[in-house]
Amino acid sequence: MSSHPSLPIQADHVVKQFARRAPLDNAQFLYGEVAQRMLQRLSYIRVTPETLVDAGCGAGHAIEPLRARYPTVDYMGVDNCAALLDVARERHAGKRGLWNRLRNKPTPNTDFTCADLADTALPPESAGLVWSNMALHWHPRPHDVLLEWRRVLKPEGVVMFSCLGPGTFKELRSALQAAGLQTATPAFVDMHDFGDLLIESGFSDPVMDQETLTLTYRSAEKLLEDLASLGGNPAQNRRSGMVGREWRGRLLDALEKQRAMDGTIHLSLEIAYGHAWRARTYSTAPGEARISVSAITRRPKP
Repeated sequence: MSSHPSLPIQADHVVKQFARRAPLDNAQFLYGEVAQRMLQRLSYIRVTPETLVDAGCGAGHAIEPLRARYPTVDYMGVDNCAALLDVARERHAGKRGLWNRLRNKPTPNTDFTCADLADTALPPESAGLVWSNMALHWHPRPHDVLLEWRRVLKPEGVVMFSCLGPGTFKELRSALQAAGLQTATPAFVDMHDFGDLLIESGFSDPVMDQETLTLTYRSAEKLLEDLASLGGNPAQNRRSGMVGREWRGRLLDALEKQRAMDGTIHLSLEIAYGHAWRARTYSTAPGEARISVSAITRRPKP
């Protein structure tokens, strides 16, 4: 890549909009489904982490399914939205998960920290797995996030993430254009660019794939309701202020005109999945390489 992608996102608005939607239970129709698909992919990867970082953990919806796979893992949830973390602490902090209750095992650590995904302040080389479900596309500097994930991962640790791709919301963008409504919509990074970014950021053997999920609706109102529950629109240059009935009515009419032969309205979501291993060394400039501290051993005295 000639340059690192920078997404036109207002980061402070991401936090505000997710705070309004806490605890995000209404968004689990998508986020929970994608998490299950990530877990299926994770089942093919040999990794037994002692510590797991859930980057963009929200209200902690992934804790139980992750603990079902890794019952003894120490869990660290990281998110920039204090309102969601308050819910996560109330629901999960200091409580034994279902799997450990059934096995009558002690509770591993469950902690949460409020921080930017690109600057978590977590200890370096402290995690065996970084998991991030549908969070990376909300950050304006995804390359910096990947560098931070490499920093907190142990050598040969694994990162696994999912995020939205450029094919997402194509029907909505078409409806906005057809209705003559001027507003910016979120932009997303292409899956192939993420593969390049992983290598540039010090990861090895990246695996990227994507699929398109098509949601079908009988009601255009329900489509907009679900769309709003996923996190809103933090794009720069979006229409400011609340939309009026006339603006919303024009959008609903444009969506109605998109009805398929079966009478439903479609909304496409391109989901990109990626995983890679944290390399022990990586090049930062010609003739320069960075090496993990844990890879340095002291020579025995002769």
